[in-house]
Amino acid sequence: MTRSEHALTERGSSDPFVHPALFYRKPGEYLAGVGGFVGGALEAGDPVLVAVPGPRLEMLREHLGDTASAERLTLVDMTDFGRNPGRILSGLRDFADRHPGRPARIVGEPIWARRSPAELVEATRHEALINAAFTGRAATVLCPYDVSELPELVCADARRTHPVLWEDGRERTSPHYTDPRALSAECDALPLTPPPARTPALVFTTGDLGEVRHHADVWAGTAGLGMPRRGDFVLAVAEAAANSIAHGGGHGTLRLWPDGPCCVAEIRDGGHLTDLLAGRRRPTLDSADGGRGLWMMHQLCDLVETRATPAGLTVRLHMRHS
Repeated sequence: MTRSEHALTERGSSDPFVHPALFYRKPGEYLAGVGGFVGGALEAGDPVLVAVPGPRLEMLREHLGDTASAERLTLVDMTDFGRNPGRILSGLRDFADRHPGRPARIVGEPIWARRSPAELVEATRHEALINAAFTGRAATVLCPYDVSELPELVCADARRTHPVLWEDGRERTSPHYTDPRALSAECDALPLTPPPARTPALVFTTGDLGEVRHHADVWAGTAGLGMPRRGDFVLAVAEAAANSIAHGGGHGTLRLWPDGPCCVAEIRDGGHLTDLLAGRRRPTLDSADGGRGLWMMHQLCDLVETRATPAGLTVRLHMRHS
């Protein structure tokens, strides 16, 4: 039995979900692992989503040939689909939900060499949360890692976020796999880069949402953020402030500053995230627990950093100028 065929079975486990990391060094290893997985899934009649960075996508498309146009195969560029790591998971779940009754087969490569340090933290959190989001579902999510380009620490984290490892032509159980809640807590414990010195803070409370929106809009315009991204930024800030008032003790603080190609907003309050997947799954129309606002922030922004600690919640929103 090949590795791809092996991953397409329940492997004698009571949980039909499989989440392997593929460690590759050369294009041939990538094409053998990913291409073999995709081909095996299509032969089995299963729907397949491939979300990998553009250059890998083109290489894979050429390797698959006519198979790349198969009706059951969806190919997307992860640099767009997963620009914000926090919105990848809802996209993967949406794909699985569109194919009820069939095992979903997904290739997701959320980490590549040019990711920023802040993006790497949230992408690692995403990899851990996949295990919580898909447990019990008939699905396989294969995650390739280019060990020739990625730092060793990133590869070490991959061994902690994936229960199964594919490396050097072998499949094995990861001895370093870590519970997703514990790993997410580790991400929360990492310090955020401090705002620039003397960045002013706007304190807001109930009844101040209009002032928050106006303040963010004027600042974003002064910072040179054009429409429609300026409107998306202001909406995300307003959603974060509304969450602070509704779920964070009734008040919060807002700081705004430029950071290279981005406008950044940081909202701090006394709230706590009790739902491990808050903002990472599409909310239902009757959602009333704050998940809708955080989900919208992830959809609107290029990066959302969260830090949930005993002292409260920090949400940092990044919006690029283009």
